[in-house]
Amino acid sequence: MDAVDELLAEQVRYYRARAGEYDDWWFRRGRYDRGEDANARWFVEAAHVQAAFDQFAPHGDVVELACGTGLWTEKLAAHADRIAAIDSSLEAIELARERTAEARVEYLQADLFAWEPERSYDVCFFAFWLSHVPDERFASFWEKVRRALEPGGRVFFVDSAPSERASAVDHKLQASGEQTMRRRLANGSEYRIVKHWFRPVQLQERIAAIGWHVEVASTPEFFVYGRANTLR
Repeated sequence: MDAVDELLAEQVRYYRARAGEYDDWWFRRGRYDRGEDANARWFVEAAHVQAAFDQFAPHGDVVELACGTGLWTEKLAAHADRIAAIDSSLEAIELARERTAEARVEYLQADLFAWEPERSYDVCFFAFWLSHVPDERFASFWEKVRRALEPGGRVFFVDSAPSERASAVDHKLQASGEQTMRRRLANGSEYRIVKHWFRPVQLQERIAAIGWHVEVASTPEFFVYGRANTLR
């Protein structure tokens, strides 16, 4: 196992251990409560991303990569005919299944770096996953997305813009240019994970350079989001 594989294994352990407190981050509870003004901005910006997602309208057969506790699986279910929701954490999948327990949603536990699509989809969606893909695996990840799509298939993604207020009060953003971050759980245990904080222009250029037509936008502080389809 090389250094990248070891880092990714630790990242999986982190998200398995974090499953029960993951939603605190999205709903700005506990260590993620940044005060009334910051929380209000978060929810306004989240609603902006939700509107862009709804306008994108992920119809048809959808694969969701890194579904986590199902915060976006629930939103996908308002549009999609079928959803394959994949995550490495069985603990998170169980919470997702409680949130969206529909026959048209199939949950699968798998390491996304080892997973290969067995069929093709109309849409590939991932939220807060691309920022956890190491630089060394960025191009190969997008090639996997390409393999997962039908001709003319589409991608929608959401992720993190650089803001100290996006993470927990006891987390410190890493220095610019570093791709690892130390994360602490509520019980005090710590893990090292991959974490990128994206700026829209740079991310758009990087994805376009590997053969995608892509548009990336951002909210004022917290989120980047984009849509993409293949050029060939």
